[in-house]
Amino acid sequence: QVQLVESGGGLLPAGGSLRLPCVASGFSFETHVMSWFRQAPGKEREFVAAIVTSSTYYRDSMKGRCTVSRDNAKSTLYLQVNNLEPEDTAVYYCAARTKAGHYSAATSYDYWGQGTQVTVSS
Repeated sequence: QVQLVESGGGLLPAGGSLRLPCVASGFSFETHVMSWFRQAPGKEREFVAAIVTSSTYYRDSMKGRCTVSRDNAKSTLYLQVNNLEPEDTAVYYCAARTKAGHYSAATSYDYWGQGTQVTVSS
């Protein structure tokens, strides 16, 4: 059974940092493109970051303050975000790409975690 379990969310101050782990099981983690998406209230789910083999990609608004990484030995994906802004408030999801398609397109992913809420206070 495929599982992706995010943790590490919560209420954080603007200017602070977060590190979200996502533990994967039930599939060959090391062979999949892994990504983070987020969804704010009333908005569509949007791409945050992806790790494709050894290359990383980020949403433009988060370049320079966001780092995605993976530990294949632990089947764990990480997202580090620094200098948090209230606009970063959202539910953050990790996902494993299972279809052909761009890494930034949510439709390319079938495996999703349940999400973790991040709230940034101003």
